[in-house]
Amino acid sequence: PARAPAAPAGDAGDPRPGEATPVAADRLDGAIEAARARLADRQAPDGHWLFELEADATIPAEYVLLKHFIGETGEADAGIEAGLANYLRRIQTDGGGWPLFYGGAFDVSASVKAYFALKLAGDDPAAAHMTRAREAILAHGGAARSNVFTRITLALFGQVPWRAVPVMPAEIMLLPRWFPFHLSKVSYWSRTVIVPLLILLALKPSARNPRGIGIEELFAVPPFEERYRLVNPTGARLGAMFLAFDRALRALTPLFPRSWRRRAIDDAVAFVSERINGEDGLGGIFPAMANALMAFRTLGYADDHPDYARTRRAIERLVVTDGDSGYCQPCLSPVWDTALATLALAEADFAEDVPSVRSAAGWLRERQVLDVDGDWRERRPALRPGGWPFQYGNDHYPDTDDSAVAIMALDRAGDGAFREAIDRGAEWIVGMQSRNGGWGSFDADNTCHYLNHIPFADHGALLDPPTADVSARCLGMLAQMGYRRDHPAVARAIEFLLREQEEDGSWFGRWGTNYVYGTWSVLCGLNAIGEDPLSPPIRKAVAWLERRQGEDGGWGEDGASYWPERRYEAKASTASQTAWAVLALMAAGEVESGAVRQGIDYLLRTLRADGSWSERHHNAVGFPRVFYLRYHGYACYFPLWALARYRRLTAGNANVTPYGM
Repeated sequence: PARAPAAPAGDAGDPRPGEATPVAADRLDGAIEAARARLADRQAPDGHWLFELEADATIPAEYVLLKHFIGETGEADAGIEAGLANYLRRIQTDGGGWPLFYGGAFDVSASVKAYFALKLAGDDPAAAHMTRAREAILAHGGAARSNVFTRITLALFGQVPWRAVPVMPAEIMLLPRWFPFHLSKVSYWSRTVIVPLLILLALKPSARNPRGIGIEELFAVPPFEERYRLVNPTGARLGAMFLAFDRALRALTPLFPRSWRRRAIDDAVAFVSERINGEDGLGGIFPAMANALMAFRTLGYADDHPDYARTRRAIERLVVTDGDSGYCQPCLSPVWDTALATLALAEADFAEDVPSVRSAAGWLRERQVLDVDGDWRERRPALRPGGWPFQYGNDHYPDTDDSAVAIMALDRAGDGAFREAIDRGAEWIVGMQSRNGGWGSFDADNTCHYLNHIPFADHGALLDPPTADVSARCLGMLAQMGYRRDHPAVARAIEFLLREQEEDGSWFGRWGTNYVYGTWSVLCGLNAIGEDPLSPPIRKAVAWLERRQGEDGGWGEDGASYWPERRYEAKASTASQTAWAVLALMAAGEVESGAVRQGIDYLLRTLRADGSWSERHHNAVGFPRVFYLRYHGYACYFPLWALARYRRLTAGNANVTPYGM
């Protein structure tokens, strides 16, 4: 593709294109100091950082739906519900519906949930915004065209028949490990969402729905007359076979012995109860917590039952309020935010930041999981625990990405005080490497790709296979810890990353938007291990980044880039994506290039007076093409990191950094 056009003004004010002129030292120093001070001010007294994590309309809508399912619609809940309703109205598009990411296209499932939530909250269906939403949904085929998870929600509220959803019998809990479908074969997030959902699918409860609200008006055909064709999520022959299997299973399930069902539900309850995770909640993620709370209510748990009460409190911790508006976060990100903010401050290298960095490192050390055998042990039974979670606590599910970044942050905190934690963490990460040389996030060798063909998996995110971005982070960490290229884990990781490079020179970004994120991750890892900056793969990646730079000097990549036919879309340059691109180019030895100087100039021009950058676009994903995220911290620490590294490298006449990120 040719060089990207100038992005429209949006995230960071109205930047003016500039030439690749030298950056004035005082201007650079002033910007770094302003951004550094703002980040330092956000640090909690105990040393950690926590920024908001925003998704799309689905999570706040699901929060409202959850409350009406369990019957909590009284005066005490009215204020929060009103705030979430205001948020949903605010993010509704002019076209009437709701997208999956800022500036994105209409999404029928998100729009159905948002409409239903607003109606439950008391909005008049005849109101202008509700009329526009209803017309948009019907124009796209109506609520019957929603995805599997939305249909399950509608079935729980009696809006569609249960035949509208795929068969997922609770007896799945009883399957042996050798069976083609076993919970250990799907990702951690699928596991924690599915298990309580199996209880709901088995018992088929009806939402309490105190106000008796329905959404029959969103169906083009009366909902109980609709045929509800289940979707072959991949279009492959295997998917068609699974559809046939679903039909057979639908007929056979009622014939299963009742004892199987009772035992399966007991096993599901035991699974959830063991992983309740205190007030951090099942899996640390809202969908799993919400399913658990509905399952507990369905099983008759009282409000003061310990498991019910803890789960409810965990959900309430996710709610963010700001005046008369608010939303529900999908999860909390303190370990991720703290590790990245620590690295940004360490890069800025101000003497006054040393206590902040040390305090953050101490907090991170306390979050390391050392004595809980999580689900990852299924594939690595002999490996000692040693990783970090994403949330405050999620001991059953540490992940390699957070662990690698936490280790690099501890290492940069200095003086060897954290050596034991670092070595234990590196041991765990090496042990979590998959057979193909890469790393998944939460499990090793989670690669049963045939499972993505089952009708239930229409979201396409059932698995946690190795990805380039996570693998590069692990490689960079190992390199920073002194592992050499001839170490078996390192050699296999390099081979994996070089195999994963796209034809155009980029790398796919599984957890950040998108190819800019993936390319930044890999170039940092390859730099840390000493890959020649003049090697063909790195030159190809540099050329790709230079082509994708906007005329305003920044980089921006749209959430639509996860669709192959739209992979080069860019609506606006953003501070975080520009920072990733600049860091990537510097890792490739391009410190003095015009592209880097223009990127630095973009960050300097768009810095606000308070030391922050504005960013409205989503900058990450939970599941590509399905669930998008906006880390509010990304526009705070990544631009600071890029500016500080540029100053460090230019002042030292260095071409590359010695660090893993």
